[in-house]
Amino acid sequence: MKSSRSFTRRSFLKTALVAGSAPLILRSSLFAADAAPSKQITLGFIGVGKQGSGLLHACLPRNDFHVLAVSDVDTTRRDFAKQAVEKQYAKGAKAGDYKGCDTYSDFRELLARKDIDAVVIATPDHWHALISIAAANAGKDIYCEKPMAHTVLEGRAMVNAVRANKRIFQVGSMQRSMGEFRAACELVRNGVLGTVSKVDAAVSGPPIPCDLPAETDEPGLAWDLWLGPSPVRPYNSILSPRGECKNFPEWRHYREYGSGGVGDWGAHHFDIVQWAFGYDDGGPVEFFPVASPTAQHGVRWRYANGTEVTHQAGNGITFYGDKGKLYVNRGKFQLWLGDQLKAETMDDYSPLLKELLPANAVRLYRSTNQISDWMKCMKSRQLPICDVETGHRSATVCNLVNQVYFHGKGCKWIPQTEQFTDGTGEASWLTREYRAPWKLA
Repeated sequence: MKSSRSFTRRSFLKTALVAGSAPLILRSSLFAADAAPSKQITLGFIGVGKQGSGLLHACLPRNDFHVLAVSDVDTTRRDFAKQAVEKQYAKGAKAGDYKGCDTYSDFRELLARKDIDAVVIATPDHWHALISIAAANAGKDIYCEKPMAHTVLEGRAMVNAVRANKRIFQVGSMQRSMGEFRAACELVRNGVLGTVSKVDAAVSGPPIPCDLPAETDEPGLAWDLWLGPSPVRPYNSILSPRGECKNFPEWRHYREYGSGGVGDWGAHHFDIVQWAFGYDDGGPVEFFPVASPTAQHGVRWRYANGTEVTHQAGNGITFYGDKGKLYVNRGKFQLWLGDQLKAETMDDYSPLLKELLPANAVRLYRSTNQISDWMKCMKSRQLPICDVETGHRSATVCNLVNQVYFHGKGCKWIPQTEQFTDGTGEASWLTREYRAPWKLA
């Protein structure tokens, strides 16, 4: 299955965001999707913790972006981000038209600004869908961190909103912009390994219910807004460490807010498996459980072509074909054809492609930088390397693998209609409860 790189009309489920008694929804007619973009794209950042701060610092030196505002529920994080923006622009080429960086606790205030073209969303996972949908409805292009969605229905709602508003949406699955992963996928796509019947995708395990003890609330954190649509619970610093985030916080290990290692790294490695087999608009047809209710690894899933993937411990991806084996990870690339080791280091894969791929070989979308690709596509209005549909399909694999761990049951899945079949699975696996007034409707 191959996705078109330009917008097409599809029949999607009609879903919309309703958030609060007076939700911030701006009419899409206020925004000209086909208008010629200005030389600079104005940005707002929503969530400026460890990952959001990293993305901010990647964008600040660029002359094609101009950051106007940041939003975060933590006052200190907002202030650190504001200082970074002002320090960069006060001394840079933009000093002449520099007007400062505004800060907001509530993301809806940032989205209300008509002078912001696009937003970067790097909040905890449980906020991705609601903020992305509101941003699309407000006419913003979007860069959203992975895993794109916390549930299957959230992902589909995000696709609907992005398509309806003709927005450009890039998912932060940056391995698609790394040469070793593109090379691996091109070798698989072109049959160099022969028939690939087995893949090991090694990432850590599923999340657990949050059981952290209560800690005293600290001033300067809008804790209720951090929780958002998730259940009310007392503050704990493990979920939202105060101040500038120098390490990745642990919220991702708890089901209410994140997707565990299955979603965190699975959104990278499972995504590459999807890319390798051309399932950017599809997915597996069956998921198989493990016997132990406490298992952290071992869930398997199968594609329509017969290929079976196993969630293993460790980190990396190994493709097993009847002609060879390929292992790939960040900065690592090893290929065996028969008993011969053809590639052992990163230096080997580029000449290897020239040797093994014919002139008419299938070549995949080429990006060398996820943010640069987003910028290029905002100007061209073509789909980026990890479009919202692609991100949704990969997040669906992560979400369904987690559900199989949670319930100890397998399921049969129809990726075309995104429904369970043969009496397997439950509708509740595809969604979650939303704390009022937040909801996905």
